[in-house]
Amino acid sequence: MQTSEGWSEVAFNNRDPVYLQVVRHFKERIATGHLQAGQIIPSRRELGSLMKINPNTAQKAYKEMEEQQLIITEGNSPSRITDDAKVLEQVRAELLGEAVHAFVASVRKIDVPIEELLQLVKQQFEESGGGA
Repeated sequence: MQTSEGWSEVAFNNRDPVYLQVVRHFKERIATGHLQAGQIIPSRRELGSLMKINPNTAQKAYKEMEEQQLIITEGNSPSRITDDAKVLEQVRAELLGEAVHAFVASVRKIDVPIEELLQLVKQQFEESGGGA
């Protein structure tokens, strides 16, 4: 079945509702490929135990993910990650957009020319093992 890998490492903050932080964790795992389309996920009770959260909080997170079409639950079958490529791409685009927005907001204060900024970003990205 499922292992605890990746589920117990979440450090919850005190600003955002825990269930939304759980949803975000799922989105991050989807975007990074740790959760694949169609993959079965832990039950609500299992997730609550793995993440050390109230089972009702896990239920609320699953309900939210179902509404966002991130997961599918059919009858008594285990819940699984959607296989809708459009939804999966939207998850990636959402997280990337949030990261870029936060980055731009933080560097805008420095008043650096865009060309210099792009060069620095490209250099750092390549040095950290990124690249297409």
